[in-house]
Amino acid sequence: MINKLIRDTLKPLNIPVHFQKYSGKAKIYITFHEYFQSGEYFEEDEETYTGHYIQVDVWTKEDYTILVKSIKDLLKNVGFKRLDETDLYEEDTGLYHKGLRFFYLEEKEVL
Repeated sequence: MINKLIRDTLKPLNIPVHFQKYSGKAKIYITFHEYFQSGEYFEEDEETYTGHYIQVDVWTKEDYTILVKSIKDLLKNVGFKRLDETDLYEEDTGLYHKGLRFFYLEEKEVL
């Protein structure tokens, strides 16, 4: 569910968006993964809300400032909360790497 939500939300960017790993040839792409998941709220010992802690990574050799703003805006519009972000440079590939961390609270269906 969460992976589909992320892919569908970022689809308007028209760049590759992949879970954990990308092996294509695009010059700019996005990967994402869930680095933590936890029960956030409980009713009568049943989990009613799940917290998803997601990292979205931008990879490119170009300036990614506008793309990063678009990612934050798109995810915010569907309920993600930005936690933090960091700028990195990958020496071995020569790629600039922006790591963005988000929180998403998912309501569970109560049966």
